[in-house]
Amino acid sequence: MVQKAKILLVDDRPENLLALEAILSALDQTLVRASSGEEALKALLTDDFAVILLDVQMPGMDGFETAAHIKRRERTRDIPIIFLTAINHGPHHTFRGYAAGAVDYISKPFDPWVLRAKVSVFVELYMKNCQLREQAALLRLQLEGGGHPGADQEKEPAGLLAELSARLAAVEEQAEALSKQLDDESADAAAVATAAHLERKLTGLRRALDALEPGTGSGTAALPS
Repeated sequence: MVQKAKILLVDDRPENLLALEAILSALDQTLVRASSGEEALKALLTDDFAVILLDVQMPGMDGFETAAHIKRRERTRDIPIIFLTAINHGPHHTFRGYAAGAVDYISKPFDPWVLRAKVSVFVELYMKNCQLREQAALLRLQLEGGGHPGADQEKEPAGLLAELSARLAAVEEQAEALSKQLDDESADAAAVATAAHLERKLTGLRRALDALEPGTGSGTAALPS
């Protein structure tokens, strides 16, 4: 069973959170509510999120301050943030949003289809990164000769390599399809950059796997983190 990605929704108004849930429910992911910046930061201490939808105008800690805290933490600094605002203060206000670390800045009322499409891109990128980390962990165990005794360790090395290669090939195929989709849709620069980073990590993992093949190298290779 594929684990669902978590999406953090941050807004001090319950009706806005309800509207976001209605729009994003079609993505069939886990939606987590936070009614303040402080509540959002607390949720980020324990859970991993694919993307954060963050209201700008909130009492107390506003969206800009919340984003600054998120970007200062090593655990959360790479989570994409989409700012939502009901007030258009012009280019300076928008620039402040990007300077705070947002990947996008959307004014209310927004097009539900556009918001859902933007969020879905970051969910897909998150899922591909999760798959890549799993494959890297499996390969690292094989390189180090670790892991718990079990069926996998009873397999011949060639069989293990073939299985890892097949799993990696499936991720590579999905990542390539996503990259083509981003190119076709002229997606946000942040999404394109994230996809490119994923492809580089895939390339590194493929090289490490190839180095383990008999007669292709010394049997050691650096793995992507």
